[in-house]
This record gives sequence, structure tokens and C-alpha cells, in this order.
Amino acid sequence: MRKSLFSFSLMASLTLTSCSTVLNNLPGVYTLEIQQGNIIDQNMINQLRPNMDKRQVLYIMGSPMLVDYFHKNRWDYVYSVKPSGEDAVEKKAFLVFKTKEDGTDRLVGMYGDFKPSNLPVVKPSEEKTVDLPKREVDQTLWEMITGLFGFDGTDDSSAPKNAAKPQVDLPL
Repeated sequence: MRKSLFSFSLMASLTLTSCSTVLNNLPGVYTLEIQQGNIIDQNMINQLRPNMDKRQVLYIMGSPMLVDYFHKNRWDYVYSVKPSGEDAVEKKAFLVFKTKEDGTDRLVGMYGDFKPSNLPVVKPSEEKTVDLPKREVDQTLWEMITGLFGFDGTDDSSAPKNAAKPQVDLPL
């Protein structure tokens, strides 16, 4: 009895631990892509320059993911993505600031998974300008709707019945 109970519990534990492996790798099962943290790419890192103040860095990188109480002059940016059916990919960038004599915090260094470029930053514009021809409209939608009911837009109820209508000469 004891031997069969032991073998049953051993088999059950092996089956339960293998379920997660089997269920995670089933073909045709859709799993979500999970993104966490600040999205970091090489273009953002290339825009950083030494002696930038915290506001300029905040504009480029966004707010830091982690703010360490013991390291107030270090901002931590962590980005993790787990594409469906693949292993998780994690990217990190740590920016170090130093307080100058004038009281401003300036960027003095960075480390992590990215290397800053020495080349000048050329950011292509993603905006497109399209020139549209002027649209000539004979009547507005409201004028078309009121025209169906016989209204021409003038209010004749306040005018006397025999009043002469003003004549307007239009240039030809």
C-alpha cells in the first residue's frame, strides 16, 4: 500500500510539473506579447549628450522606471518584452547625474545595454504635407435640405406684403 501511494504521488507530481511546459509550447495557441517598462531604443540613447540637465533627459527618455532612494543621481530605465512563444528580452539603461556648482543636475555618464553614438543626431521628420485644391461648393448641406422643402433662407413673415424688394445689380 505504501509503495503504491508513493509511486502514485511521484507520478502525479511529475505530471503536474510537466503541464506548464506542455501548455506553454502547444502549437496554434495564441499568447499575448507582454511589454513592461519604458520603451528604450538606440535612437533615444543617441540623442543624449554630456552635461544635459534632467529636464532635457526627461524630454528624450521619459520618466525613469526606477528611482532609487539611495542613489538619487541615478535614473534606471528598464524595458522588458516577451514576444509570444519566445523568451523574454530585457534592455536596461542607467543614467548618472552630478550636481554642478550652479545647483543643476547634469548628465555625466551612462551604462547598460546601449552605447551612445559619437555621430551627430539626424532625426528625419515623419510629418507629411499635402496640398489640397480648394473645394468649391455651390450650396451648403443646410441650403440643399431647406431647398427641398421650398425654403430659400429668407424670413418673409416680418416684411409687409406689398413691400418692394431691393434690387441688386451683380457684375457680369
